[in-house]
Amino acid sequence: MRAPRLRWVIYSAIVTFLLVVLLASFFREIKRVDTLSKALDRKMEELVLEKRKSHQLQQKIDYYNSPEGIARLAREQFDLVRSGEQIYKIEIVSNDKNLQR
Repeated sequence: MRAPRLRWVIYSAIVTFLLVVLLASFFREIKRVDTLSKALDRKMEELVLEKRKSHQLQQKIDYYNSPEGIARLAREQFDLVRSGEQIYKIEIVSNDKNLQR
């Protein structure tokens, strides 16, 4: 009767060992999936931000390729005016000595 009892002990030890190995592998893979999921979420957020920036820049490109965008750029950066427009120069005169440097 001792032989079958020993066989069952060895069998249960092997099954227990295999279960422990499988569970350890399973939890390691779950941790790895979680890590990869977090990395994917960060990359998706970066992608969304870059797409927004790209869209905004494309809107600026489209605007400055239009006639009104070109006119605005000419006015702001090169101080150009259309023919027939009047230019007003505003000077601020103050007697305050702190402002006159």
